Amino acid sequence: MEVLLRILATLLTYLGLLVDTILGFMRPRQAPNYPPIKDPVLLKSVIELVLDLKRDLLTSEQLVKAYIARVREVNPSLNAVVEERFEAALQEARHADELIANAKTEYDRVALFTRYSLLGIPFTVKESCGLKGLSFSVGSVVRKGMKAPRDGDVVALVRAAGGIPLLVSANPEFCMSFETNTVLNGRCLNPYDLARTTGGSSGGEAALNGCGASTFGIASDISGSIRLPAMFCGVYGHKPTGGLTSVKGHFPYSTLDENFPNLLQIGPITRFARDMPLLLEIMAGDNKHKLNFAEPVALKEIKIHYAYGFSGTNSLTHPSVHPEIQLAVARAVKCFEKAGLATKNLDMSFLDNSMEVALVGLLDLKGLPSIVTQQAHREPKMKLLWIELFNSIIGHSLFTKEAIFIELMQRLNGFMSADHMEQYREEARSIKTYLTELLGDRGVLLLPTFHDTALNFHTSLFNITGIDNLLIFNVLGFPATQVAMGFTQRGMPIGIQVVAAPYQDKLCLQIAAELEGAFRGWAPPVRHQLT
Repeated sequence: MEVLLRILATLLTYLGLLVDTILGFMRPRQAPNYPPIKDPVLLKSVIELVLDLKRDLLTSEQLVKAYIARVREVNPSLNAVVEERFEAALQEARHADELIANAKTEYDRVALFTRYSLLGIPFTVKESCGLKGLSFSVGSVVRKGMKAPRDGDVVALVRAAGGIPLLVSANPEFCMSFETNTVLNGRCLNPYDLARTTGGSSGGEAALNGCGASTFGIASDISGSIRLPAMFCGVYGHKPTGGLTSVKGHFPYSTLDENFPNLLQIGPITRFARDMPLLLEIMAGDNKHKLNFAEPVALKEIKIHYAYGFSGTNSLTHPSVHPEIQLAVARAVKCFEKAGLATKNLDMSFLDNSMEVALVGLLDLKGLPSIVTQQAHREPKMKLLWIELFNSIIGHSLFTKEAIFIELMQRLNGFMSADHMEQYREEARSIKTYLTELLGDRGVLLLPTFHDTALNFHTSLFNITGIDNLLIFNVLGFPATQVAMGFTQRGMPIGIQVVAAPYQDKLCLQIAAELEGAFRGWAPPVRHQLT
C-alpha cells in the first residue's frame, strides 16, 4: 500500500463527500423537460423489433423515423449528439425494406435474417469508436473538424449485420474522464436529472439509451467507461473479456502496447439485458466462438459470490457505498437464494491494494497520444502540464482538467517507485489466478458498480478514488456487466456489477437477464401512458 497515494486518496474522498453534500443542497434535482415517449415502438427490445420486421408488422423506415424523432425531442435538453446522419440512415432503411420485401417465402426471410441478424435496426455510436465520415474529434478542440476515415472494426461488424447507424455521441476529451463535459462540445446532461452528469466516457450513449432515443449503442470501456455511465443513466452495459472485441479504429489507440486491446474493450449499452447476447456475439466477430453461447448453463448451477464494497483498511481510503446501492446488492442476492442458488459473502481482503494494482495497470499503457501535443512520441514539458491544469481549473484552457490530471498522474507514475510498481504487477497476476479459480465456469461476483449515483458536474476528480472498483476488472481482463436495479428515493438510477472469469461473459449476461426479469430493469425518466 502506497502511503502518499493513500493520503491523497483519503483527502480527495472526504473532500468529495463534503463537496457532494454541499452541492446536493445547492442544486436540487432538475426534472427532465423533454416529452415522454409517445410511440410504443420505442419501448421494444431489439429482439422484438427484429421479429416485427421479419413479420411485416413494421418497416425499417418507420423504425428509423421513430428514433430520429425521439433524438430530436431529447437532444436539445441532453446535448448527447455530436453529429448525425439521419438522411443517409433513412436511405439505408429503405434499402433494408426492399431486401425484406423481396424475401417472399418464410424460408427466404429466415435465411435473410440469419445472414443479417440486425437488418433494419437503427443504433448509435460513441464518437471515439469511429463511424466513417462523421466527427472524430473525440472531445478535443485541437481535433475539431476531424472525420473518421473508416468505420471502427466493431462498428463495421454491426453494419455488416444490417444495423443502421444514426449518429455519433458525446464523450470526454480523449475519453479521459468519467464526466462527459468538454470545451469543444459542452456538457452532456443526465436524462434523469439535468443538473447532473451522465458519467463517462460513454456519456452520450448512456444518455440517449436512458431516455429511449437509441435501440442500443456501441461504446468503449478502459476503466469503467461503459459501466459507469450505464449505471448513472439507468441502463445496461457490458465490458467484454479483455481481447474479445477488436479495438481497431478507436481513438485513442496504441500500436506500441500489446496489452492495450486487453485493457480497452468495446461493448454494448442497451435498455434491455435480453438484447446483450445477440449484440455481443455480433461485436465479437471472429472471436464469437469463445463465448460458447451454444452451451447454456442451468441457472441453479451458478454460484453467487457477493460483496458490498472493499473491506478493512482499504475501505477507509475509498468513499462509502450509498446505502441504497448496498441494498440493491442484498436484494439481488436474496432473489437468487430464493431461486435455490448457492451464495457466499466474499472476503475482499485479496483486493487490499486494489487502488495501486488498478492504477499501475492504467499507468503502464504506452503509446497513447498526449492531449497537448496530440502525439505519442512527443511529451509536453511537466511545467506546461501544470500550467494547463491550473488554467483548466479556472476555465482558461483548451483542455479539460480531468484529462490533464490523468496525464500528469501517468508522468508521475502515480507517486509510486519502479520497484513498487513491479510488485503490484505481480499482485495483479496473483489476483487474476485466484479469482479465475474461484469463479471458474459456474461462478459470478456481484458488486456495487460505483459508490454513488450520478455526480454533480466538476466533482469527478474528487470521486476518482471510487473508480478502481471498475478499473480493476479491465486490468484483470474479466468481463463485467452493469445491471439496472431501480432507483433511489430521490429518483436516481442505481445498479450493480456482475463479474465472471475470462470468456464467461455468458454468465454475466444470464444473471443480468434474470435480474431484469425480477426487478423490471430500465424505466424511462419521464412516465408515459403506453402499455
